[in-house]
Amino acid sequence: MSTEWQDDLRKRGYRLTPQRQLVLEAVDKLEHSTPEDILTEVRRTAGGVNISTVYRTLELLEELGLVSHAHLGHGAPTYHLADRHHHMHLVCRDCTTVIEADVSVASSFAEQLRESFGFETDVKHFAIFGRCRECSADRPDHTS
Repeated sequence: MSTEWQDDLRKRGYRLTPQRQLVLEAVDKLEHSTPEDILTEVRRTAGGVNISTVYRTLELLEELGLVSHAHLGHGAPTYHLADRHHHMHLVCRDCTTVIEADVSVASSFAEQLRESFGFETDVKHFAIFGRCRECSADRPDHTS
């Protein structure tokens, strides 16, 4: 993993603790993962880390712009490295597949929200629910 994020932490006056490194490496490895998934991965190396440490670390890393989150359903948000998150999420309600779509797909929608309501949106933080191509083909008479 690149040391760019390590340098960024130091420049901002934060120590590079083993827990921070393990959490960030877990986010990098797992990509779209919940705090509980990240904890499980971190505990492979450091068994004494608890969930509150993971949450505090994720919060700090997000404030620093190193990690981002999205809400892909009713559960906990999922986390991923911020520099790799230039997509929005399409979630199939039937098979739960998550499709990553470039944010440009929603640019006209975001522009209409801006023009009509003066509302600036970040489509990366939420999911659009519906039915994927395969599930739609299996159940053409059922609408989303």
